[in-house]
Amino acid sequence: MKKPLIAGNWKMFKTIREAVNLVQTIKAGIYKITDCQIVICPPFTALAGLSPILADSPLELGAQNMHPENEGAYTGEISPLMIKEVGCRYVILGHSERRQYFKEDDIFINEKVKTALRYSLIPILCVGETLDQRNARQQHEAVKLQFEQSLKDLTKEDILKTVIAYEPVWAIGTGKTATPEQAEQMQSYIRRLLKEKYGDEIAGKVLILYGGSVKPDNIGELIKKPNIDGALVGGASLKAESFIQIVMNATKALEAEAAR
Repeated sequence: MKKPLIAGNWKMFKTIREAVNLVQTIKAGIYKITDCQIVICPPFTALAGLSPILADSPLELGAQNMHPENEGAYTGEISPLMIKEVGCRYVILGHSERRQYFKEDDIFINEKVKTALRYSLIPILCVGETLDQRNARQQHEAVKLQFEQSLKDLTKEDILKTVIAYEPVWAIGTGKTATPEQAEQMQSYIRRLLKEKYGDEIAGKVLILYGGSVKPDNIGELIKKPNIDGALVGGASLKAESFIQIVMNATKALEAEAAR
């Protein structure tokens, strides 16, 4: 059975002091959890400060983005060597906010994914449709294009070291959430794309997360779906109580399913 993965994307929130306080509280609240992978993705400024705090815990450290080059004249950017040096194991790539606000396209994101893998970082690749695309019934075409271009040239070995996060853009920060059935429908479609490209065995091992207004009261129903292997959590990861509860509710829901 795959271990679920719950990742908290803090976006542009929390000073270093606030980040330290938050992660210490989270760490204390989930120290007994062993059957769930947990990743914290704070702003770049907090990475070095959180790394030693997380070292003796089940929590892993992730970055929210990175540049595909390991160094160079790229003012304001962060390289894979830099995030790896401070203890990151994961990196979020292709988030809808990077695509929308910073005009990142699939070709550029593909470069980042391949670079992350080259430096033994685990990419959390985000794909998902906008509200206009869903209303026009183009959600599958949109996700397929992102999938194909962002994962171009990845081998079977590469995809096994990659996490995919489906994030319906219309449900991010809006308070709207895809129903468990809507989420499962798209996650199942992504699994089918994986099977077509890499075969059944490989596809079954790849983690596919759901991201889009995940909260303590909906994670239980989401995580029970066969193709939802965890969650990429935004706003609810900024409060220790809600993030801890999401982890707890996810593990309880899976334990209940296993006992049936």
